[in-house]
Amino acid sequence: MPLSGILFLLFLWACATPVLPPSTSKTSSVPSTPSPTLPGQPKPYRVYGKWYTPMADARGFSQRGVASWYGRDFHGRRTSSGEIYDMYAMTAAHKTLPLGTWVRVRRVDTGKEIVVRVNDRGPFVHERIIDLSYTAARELAMVGPGTAPVEVVALGERRETATGETYVPMDYYNGSFTFQVGAFASRENAERLRLRLGKRFTNAHVTPFDRGDAVFYRVRVGRCKDLESAEQYERYLASNGYPDAFLVAE
Repeated sequence: MPLSGILFLLFLWACATPVLPPSTSKTSSVPSTPSPTLPGQPKPYRVYGKWYTPMADARGFSQRGVASWYGRDFHGRRTSSGEIYDMYAMTAAHKTLPLGTWVRVRRVDTGKEIVVRVNDRGPFVHERIIDLSYTAARELAMVGPGTAPVEVVALGERRETATGETYVPMDYYNGSFTFQVGAFASRENAERLRLRLGKRFTNAHVTPFDRGDAVFYRVRVGRCKDLESAEQYERYLASNGYPDAFLVAE
């Protein structure tokens, strides 16, 4: 068996937990967002599978890449967390970090840094790692250029204590990860792609999202239980004809 075939079988073994899954692209033509969490629920991933556990000394999560921002077109719309997006709040969208996570975002070219709370999914554009609110982007002086090179460091959940605020770390490396290949306004087109993907990859499925003004159908494949194998599988998809597939948490 060729090496590519062996790698494919290994990825299927690592990433193939066959479950039926129940986000928003700020820069793609067809946005998609997971269902909101229940009001007052402290663990927002319960709706589509909790993938983290608060820990006293979790490994720190950090990544470098390109940040973008989104503003008025999405102002007042529902985010993945169920909150209403406020372009003037210090918030952000991330593809995999648990909703509610506070992160430090630093521009690597200027050293300017801010702290924002992840309450949405995105950016669903290859190689971009975080979408900032308008105000957060303004604080980093990136509204004009639209993007900037950044380092994102996860701080955890913010808690109030007798001595002030503190951050409780989480386990960002284990959970339920899958890969979005496309999103369509037509269910028929989404099902056509799902059938084609199902011949080559495990857990090909369509997840609808009702944005309020329209319904979109997200086509996803694979299922991995840890971030390391998920990132490897994402690269495998890219090398096998799907370079724009991206990792998301379900």
